[in-house]
Amino acid sequence: MNNIPKPKISPAFTIEDIHKIREWHYERRKGMTPEEICEDTRRGAERAKALMALPRDPVIKAEARRRMAEALAVGTAKEAVNT
Repeated sequence: MNNIPKPKISPAFTIEDIHKIREWHYERRKGMTPEEICEDTRRGAERAKALMALPRDPVIKAEARRRMAEALAVGTAKEAVNT
């Protein structure tokens, strides 16, 4: 997988940001096999599911985000959600 830096997204999240994200995904996956692309998508889906499971309360959410960041650094987002 290419080590392409993530694009900077504006606070307003404009159509230009969507184009940046699409270009970033294209560049990252340019040399991947279909199996590698599937695995990359599965990892991203796991992170997205974990983020959707975060609580809505701002105080609890901040603590959950901290645990999420730690778990992602170690390897799995599921650990952060289940603690």
